[in-house]
Amino acid sequence: MDSFLDIFDLSLNKKGEELCGDRVRFRKTPEKTTIVLSDGLGSGVKANILATLTTEILISMLNEDVPLEEVIKTVIGTLPICQVRKIAYATFTILQIDNHTDLFKVINFDNPPPLYFDQGKLVKLDGKTEKILEKKITVYEGRLKEGDFLGCMSDGVLYAGLGVALNFGWGWDNVAHYIEGLFLTQTRNARRIVQKTIAETYSLYGGKIGDDATFVGVYVRQRNPLMIFTGPPLDNSHDPQYVERLLTFEGRKVVCGGTTGNIVAKYLGETIEMDISTMRRDLPPIGKLSAIDLVTEGILTLSKCLEVLKNCNCDITRLPSDQNGSVLLAKEILQADSILFMVGQKINEFYQNPLLPKNISIRRSLVEEVVKFLRDKQKEVTLEYC
Repeated sequence: MDSFLDIFDLSLNKKGEELCGDRVRFRKTPEKTTIVLSDGLGSGVKANILATLTTEILISMLNEDVPLEEVIKTVIGTLPICQVRKIAYATFTILQIDNHTDLFKVINFDNPPPLYFDQGKLVKLDGKTEKILEKKITVYEGRLKEGDFLGCMSDGVLYAGLGVALNFGWGWDNVAHYIEGLFLTQTRNARRIVQKTIAETYSLYGGKIGDDATFVGVYVRQRNPLMIFTGPPLDNSHDPQYVERLLTFEGRKVVCGGTTGNIVAKYLGETIEMDISTMRRDLPPIGKLSAIDLVTEGILTLSKCLEVLKNCNCDITRLPSDQNGSVLLAKEILQADSILFMVGQKINEFYQNPLLPKNISIRRSLVEEVVKFLRDKQKEVTLEYC
């Protein structure tokens, strides 16, 4: 299995503000991963608008492969200057990672320096400073490998505790030392590191956040892949080869659909065992097969799963506690880093809408809707038909 870039960010709003003046956006393509953090001057609505504008310009231009210098010139040239403080209305940090070489580059404009941990040990990156439109830009470079962590933050994290718990705020060195301590407790994912760091930030402020505080981290770890096989293949003579592909897949395996489940069960020489405790008024129960991690009914469960994913906004911590088929399927999807949908195109007349052409199935339309939603949430999803 190849390595995966586990990305997570979290923010604290300044006390009394409904909107955060910091903004994070990230985008993954097959070639590169780009993360942008912007800190709008001040707080509230104005800061939020400026930070949002900055991240949108940066992420859009970088995604179109506009030369980096031109991108930075555009943003710096677009942002107005505060007439009182004589500084830009928004600062930013750009992190770009080449998905093929694992080389990274951090471009920093007036934000705190990045934090880089090699196997849990802090390594101070040497930055090179250059001027673009009379503004100082600092560039850091390196190469990521499995077990490394790279973090970027707004200055609200550095100033945590200023005048409350600490005379001079938390500070870069202390933040770094704190994160090193997290690695000693076997913290091995971006979510945990970021959540812990932001929780400590909140604590140092005494719950009264003095400035918008944001932390975004990238942890390099082993990928968690998932294959979902749903719907019988068009040609049933090809059933064995698709089942074999599922069984040899290196990752979690899910089967959605009664007919699909029976195809797999027949190949295994087994009978699907139903778990009646998972039956609900509007959902059939899940099944059990020895080589498969989850077996569910098809159309109804997939439809309900999409509803669950939308309701929790793809946040696994907000999943319902009810352990029915749709929630268990949603959990498998959210725990996965990359998802392969293998969709059989044989039409099940029972589920077919008579108003649709015979070559358009409800299953296919539903899966495509799920895939689009997940891709919009930056999930890596592949869709194949059989």
